[in-house]
Parts: sequence; C-alpha cells; structure tokens
Amino acid sequence: MRTIGLDIGTTTICAVLFDTDAGRTVETAVIPNDSFVETGNSWEKAQNPEWILSLAAGLVKSFLDRYSPVDGIGVTGQMHGIVYLDSNGNAVSPLYTWQDARGDLPFAKNQSYSEYLSEMSNSRIASGFGAATHFYNQQNRLIPDSAKVFCTIHDYVAMKLAQRSKPLLHPSDAASFGLYKIHNGKRAICVLDEKAGEVAGMDLSFFPEVGEDYTCLGCTAGGVPVYSAIGDNQASFIGSVKEAGQSILLNVGTGSQISLLSEEYYQGDKLETRPYLEGSFLVVGSSLCGGRAYALAKQFFDEFCKEAGFEYTNTYAVLDRLAEKGADLPNPLIISTKFSGTRQNPLERGSISNIGIDNFTPAHFSTGILQGIVNELYELYCEYTEKHD
Repeated sequence: MRTIGLDIGTTTICAVLFDTDAGRTVETAVIPNDSFVETGNSWEKAQNPEWILSLAAGLVKSFLDRYSPVDGIGVTGQMHGIVYLDSNGNAVSPLYTWQDARGDLPFAKNQSYSEYLSEMSNSRIASGFGAATHFYNQQNRLIPDSAKVFCTIHDYVAMKLAQRSKPLLHPSDAASFGLYKIHNGKRAICVLDEKAGEVAGMDLSFFPEVGEDYTCLGCTAGGVPVYSAIGDNQASFIGSVKEAGQSILLNVGTGSQISLLSEEYYQGDKLETRPYLEGSFLVVGSSLCGGRAYALAKQFFDEFCKEAGFEYTNTYAVLDRLAEKGADLPNPLIISTKFSGTRQNPLERGSISNIGIDNFTPAHFSTGILQGIVNELYELYCEYTEKHD
C-alpha cells in the first residue's frame, strides 16, 4: 500500500509518501506556509485558508500524478485555531491560528476573554483556543453573516479533498478548541459541554460535528480515500514513538511540547490532558515559544547585519557553531525563552540573567537560547514526575 501523509503546519506544509509494504518513506516534500495575513493588529495572527488549501492540494496532486495508485490520504496540522465555513463548506473568514491573542484582551471584571470563559465554564481555555477565539468574535460581532460552522485548518483541507461540504472532526482536534468534556472518569471522550457554554453566553451552534474516532471522510475526485484529520500532537506521537507506554516525546517546532501516553486522565497545573486513540490520553506540556525563540535569535543577528550594510543568508549555521562552542564555556547565560508568555500566564516574559563581562558573547547567547528551550520543557516534565514518584 502507498499512503500520503499531509501536515498543515504554521510555517510549513509537508507531504510524505509512505510505502507500507516496504516500510519506507518514498518521498518527502516541504514548502513554506506563506499565508499570513496582515491585519493591522499586533495581537492578531491570521492566515489565508484558501491559499493554504491551494498549497496543500498542489502537494497531493504532485504525489498522485507520480505515484498512483495511492491507497489513502491522512491529514494532520496545527490545532486550536479556527476558520469559519458557510453552508457549502467554503471558508468565509481567515484562519485564526493558535498564536492569535485576542483571547488575552480585556473583557470584564479585570479579566481577559479567555479568563472569563475559563471561569464561567470551569475549564482551562487559553487564548488561541478555538472557543476563546469564537467567544471574542461573538462578543465583538466579527462572525461573518454567512458562517455556519468552524473547524481547524487541516479539517478544512481534509473535508475539501474528500469532496464534503461539512467537517467531521476527530476528538483530538475538537478537544483542542476547549469547552469539551474529554473524560468520563475512565476513558477519553469528546462531548461538547453545552451547559458550561450556555452559562458563559456562548453561541454553540458553530461547533462542528465530532466523530467517535478515526474514520474515512470520503474520496478525492480520483477515488482515493481521505481520512479524518487528527491533531499534530497526536500524529507526531503516533509517527515518532515505537513503545508508546515507555516513551516521552519531545517536539520542537514553532512552539514546543512534551507528550506521554496515559491510561487515565491527569489533572495538573501546567500540563493538559488530550484525547489520543481508543479511549487513551496524551498528557502534554506546551511551550508557546520553542523553535520560535531560536528564530528570534536569528532575526536579531540578521537585523544587525542589515544595519551594518550586508546580508548573510546562513545565520542558522553560524548560530549552531556558536552554540557548540558555547556549550563548553564556563559561566553560562541563564535565558528564559518564555518570550510569548505561557498558557497559564500570557503576560509572563522571557529574561536573561547571570550576565557578566566574561559571558556577554554571541556563543553564550546562542547556547543560552537553546538551553532555555530545553529548560522550559524540563519544568513541565518535572511537574508530572513529582506527582508520579
């Protein structure tokens, strides 16, 4: 069998052709996701869903043209964000990504929109979660008149590839919006908490239909089956971990995550529990600024080079060499890379400490950034282990 895996990321879109009989990857293609839309508001992070669909469909077509017959298409992508669709399944809004910070804006009682919604629903709903974005849009009359439902961007792509007019979400994606009950005491479920939503004054009619588990959505125009999209966190765990019950997965993308399998629901301060497969759970700790912190370091040096009158195109390679050198140097810089805050405290910011005349160097800085990314993930790991010693 040959299958196509499609990943709709925040900064890249990736397609993989996998030969299951041979157990090998035949080809991988990665292209930039250059769909960000300028809105004029610093707190908005929006992308063009039609351009994303065009890019993703182009990758799929390229593989189908060269490798048919293909037996199935699986889809994953960036969770939490939402795009509104009309009754025909066409996008009528931008994609409000997981980085969108409208939920952090002030609402009432000295609370932000996400804080108010979290309190009213008695659940943790961070800014960038679909429920918080939808609540803000509802309160500020930003929902398009023709909108009937919302879904994630990869659910939109999967729906279009399968020639459907309505999205059908896997529990892993639906739960990423917030406002869903995700356990019944023993097993993972995904049921919209209608009572909590009504208390918070939410319009729940826009929440999409959720399937019980993985399912075939339909077929492409050429007859290739397309399966329901799943969250990128769950997909990365499936694809990366061989012994699920004895493994911890570290994933560093734009953000970063630590994930581990659990047969029971976990309640923590910084960690969250998400539906996985067949009633099990993933315990997940998320950093909002993982690989993005390293990208900011690159941007810093790129701007310096530009002001100095030249442009350098291989900044990451230089940062890597500096980091290797800095790893062996004494007296490191202590850098917190919480530049975008945390899910629990959006106003928290990063910091640099232990600065002295002997360590204020590019090598110490590059190493400190990378160590800061690791340290934040280690903090999340320690929360879990402290409760399971």
